[in-house]
Amino acid sequence: MLQRQYYIYRMASDSGTLYIGVTNNLLRRVMEHKEGKVKGFTKKYNCKKLVYYEWGMDVSGAIDREKQIKGWIRKKKEFLIRSMNPVWKDLTEELLG
Repeated sequence: MLQRQYYIYRMASDSGTLYIGVTNNLLRRVMEHKEGKVKGFTKKYNCKKLVYYEWGMDVSGAIDREKQIKGWIRKKKEFLIRSMNPVWKDLTEELLG
């Protein structure tokens, strides 16, 4: 049986607005944000830069983690991003290989 991976990811705008989401296909979802195909918050606030992601094998665990991070204060969210991505570069190229 094929197991899926689930990703928690953070998108950011150039002005620092943050969005968090969960997906089972990170590259596809990031490209949808970049191309403006995702209506709502990310399109409105121009969140097109992937600045953080983590993955696991359990969808409910990923959703719980997303909710946990959403509840944090901004400073803690920024620390999490910097732990993986100190300069907040766009990590999309990393996904492309």
